Amino acid sequence: MTRAQLDAFTSLVGSLLFKAHKACETPPIHFPLKMANILQAVVLFLIMLVSAKALRPSSSSSFIGLKKGRYWNAIKDSNDASLPPDFELRTYSQTLDHFNYGPESYITFQQRYAINFKYWGGASTSSPIFLYTGDESSLDGDLFVGFLVDNALRFKALLIFVEHRYYGESNPFGSKEAAHKNSTTLQYFSSAQALADYAELLRYLKQNLSAENSPVIAMGGSYGGMLAAWFRLKYPHMVIGALASSAPILYFDDITPQNGYCSVATNDFKETSESCYQTIKSSWIEIDNIAAKQNGLATLSQMFNTCSLLNKTDELKEALEGLYFGCAQYDNPNWNPVSRICDAIDGEPNGTTVLKRIISGMNAILGNSTCHNFSETEDDMRAGWDWQDDMRSGWDWQVCTEMVMPIGCSGENIMFEASPFDLKNYSLWCNKRFNVNPRPHWITTEYGGINIKKVLERFGSNILFSNGLRDPYSSGGVLQNISNSIVALTTAKGSHCLDISEANVADPDWLISQRNAEVQIMENWIEEYNAK
Repeated sequence: MTRAQLDAFTSLVGSLLFKAHKACETPPIHFPLKMANILQAVVLFLIMLVSAKALRPSSSSSFIGLKKGRYWNAIKDSNDASLPPDFELRTYSQTLDHFNYGPESYITFQQRYAINFKYWGGASTSSPIFLYTGDESSLDGDLFVGFLVDNALRFKALLIFVEHRYYGESNPFGSKEAAHKNSTTLQYFSSAQALADYAELLRYLKQNLSAENSPVIAMGGSYGGMLAAWFRLKYPHMVIGALASSAPILYFDDITPQNGYCSVATNDFKETSESCYQTIKSSWIEIDNIAAKQNGLATLSQMFNTCSLLNKTDELKEALEGLYFGCAQYDNPNWNPVSRICDAIDGEPNGTTVLKRIISGMNAILGNSTCHNFSETEDDMRAGWDWQDDMRSGWDWQVCTEMVMPIGCSGENIMFEASPFDLKNYSLWCNKRFNVNPRPHWITTEYGGINIKKVLERFGSNILFSNGLRDPYSSGGVLQNISNSIVALTTAKGSHCLDISEANVADPDWLISQRNAEVQIMENWIEEYNAK
């Protein structure tokens, strides 16, 4: 990592605490392990401060950006970084509206994609195409999904990464500002339009490369994993199979219990240390007790070393919740952030107060920073930060329209404060934000999900759902085989999208085995395709 990159990251730490989502995979930056640990710790915290707000319907509802983040793009941009080796960045004149025939439907916009020919065996050999279904972020971050590159040589595959419309630089109407102007310009922003984008672009590329007979496998992680699975279901003539990593396609319409996410996050801590779990569970009332005293918020601000005076306890609680969610979701075996928190909490001597233990756990991840910026509210954030210039605005639109994931926390065994999903408050916020009302049943209407085994075993095929069971989103994933060709691979110690991250020499055997199983399944798909 260069000095300029580190300076850029340091600047982000101070100014973007509530402005980032986490990339599903850890980008393969190569720098000293100690610095890597520090940066990873800060990134985790950045991510999940936003996610904490997701689980509080009263603040803005379920805006847990499934993944992705601005932090990596900001670092790259600050250093004028180029594309990863062997990738070419191109644009395609994409159709604005694939489903209507009015004059505006035929308007086009420039959609970015990246292509890598290095490993491709060529169209004459029927070598496969790996299509990464772009998700809720800029294309730049997706290019570091290591699984595709790691296995391209073995498959002699052509690699294509497509940027999702309305994210990054793939904006209709000429600019991000124009595209995000209002609900009228945003009306073409949906998962169905995105899938149609991928289909149109794929058809164009196969024709121009004379690769009509090359089998295509769609791949994605988190929301992108949902898109990969849905692409296989909606366009089975375009792709022969799909790898959907950490894709919570069942977290809609109450198919999954609302507190599934919080339950898994809680269990991650409880299984690590019962005393750690109990300490965190009891900390919320301790925060309230101190806040209720004279100058209580000032006392809490001093205890937690906040950069400015806390305005309300929710600011502190959301920050801590975000830290715990992030560490659970990205509890990678090579770093083990949950254990780091719990070791610090449990490592305090007997007689240490609950909140002092909590502070130790927090500092185990964040380090002893000059101060922590917990007091910025969402309204303040948006007032001082152009939401039209950030990926978060796009995800807000998606969850306010179709991606209604009813995530809430409830139950006496949950270590978080109760915050059940409230569709009424959710809808009020969306109406205020975009002047639209969410459609909570549309995803299951469009793509299915209810009685998924009974339905898909009759007509679906060649979808691989992979999940790490320490990932809270696994609660909304497909965890059991649906048929012989729609299969689920799970790992007890896996985290969010870990399987499609870049291979590492320190990877445990179980992770290597999971990836090998995925490769074998994809090889079988290609063999069956070429045999017909």
